[in-house]
Amino acid sequence: MPEAFHELAIGDVAPPFSLLGIDDKTHTLDSYKDAQTLVIAFISNHCPESQAIEGRLKKLVEQTKDKGVTFVAVNPNNPVGLRPDELGYSKYNDSFPEMKLHAKEQGFNFPYLYDGETQAMAMAYGCLATPHIFIFDGKRKLAYKGEFDDSRFVDEGSVKTPSAQNAIEALLAGKPVPVAETRPHGCSTKWLTKKSAVAQDDEKWAKATVDVELIDADGVAALRKNGTKKVRLFNVWATWCAPCVQEFPELAKTARKFGLRDFEMITISMDRPELKDKVKAFLEKHQAAIPDKIKASLKAENRTTNSYLYTGPSPDALVNALDPEWPGPLPHTVLVAPDGTVIWRHNGQVDGEELRAEILKYMGRYYKPE
Repeated sequence: MPEAFHELAIGDVAPPFSLLGIDDKTHTLDSYKDAQTLVIAFISNHCPESQAIEGRLKKLVEQTKDKGVTFVAVNPNNPVGLRPDELGYSKYNDSFPEMKLHAKEQGFNFPYLYDGETQAMAMAYGCLATPHIFIFDGKRKLAYKGEFDDSRFVDEGSVKTPSAQNAIEALLAGKPVPVAETRPHGCSTKWLTKKSAVAQDDEKWAKATVDVELIDADGVAALRKNGTKKVRLFNVWATWCAPCVQEFPELAKTARKFGLRDFEMITISMDRPELKDKVKAFLEKHQAAIPDKIKASLKAENRTTNSYLYTGPSPDALVNALDPEWPGPLPHTVLVAPDGTVIWRHNGQVDGEELRAEILKYMGRYYKPE
């Protein structure tokens, strides 16, 4: 934790704050002096557990808006404290401009403030994670802190204990909060001090090696069938193909973004087999290594790599094995579900944002029950 980190105790008075909101106005603790009950909800754009409670949070805001309850959401995170693979459940990072986009898309009915610049409020309140809820009574004394509720899933039916709602209802009834403190669960606060760890992760990727193996049409057909738990992104490319070279950084960015999920990118080079070393050098330069998350699954499949060089003499055999709807030119990209269904295909240079949006649309923004 940062040196200035301090955990509020039940009964402590709310520390003052002054933060910019997505309405481009400055919000202070005094801005909410008329609230009978003040709920401070530390949330974020990127965290799947934070995203999962958004619907329930909006509903609670609506249910209590005429009862003297005011909700204020605060994003404590700074984007420099986030690794690329920690964004695998989100469309957006935790920057202030992206807060505006996320809040608009999700229809937030409460103020959303940015604390990521200094993280002074998060340190003063003791924000451990997103979501982390702090509820203050009319005298601005802390009456509850902890989880929003006991579910990490989006389905409202999965909630057994609506902890924050119970606390609010007790305060409105003039009764003691039944359970004043619970453990928050979610993504840890992304402190500015985590910047060095992110840099170390970047350095690890920059130094990672890539193994390139030869593959024929039958081998491609077996991979294309899938049958694993993973979503597979196939990209057919070549070092001599200008659009392939231009798009590859976006593909590598995509693979790294979803590196903590059941996702893998499989590249198939159309270079001549004797250019295997050139292909390997290109892939390593563009950090196309295998994420640690899926290494065990490759071993279980008796595979050692996701980087291949096609050896067959006939491009048509590859087309038939991978995607009969492929018109022929390079590059060609196919997104395949675990059951082998094509989720999305694109011939020509991909738009990285479009590709990642399609992946996220299929894989979802939340944790899913097994």
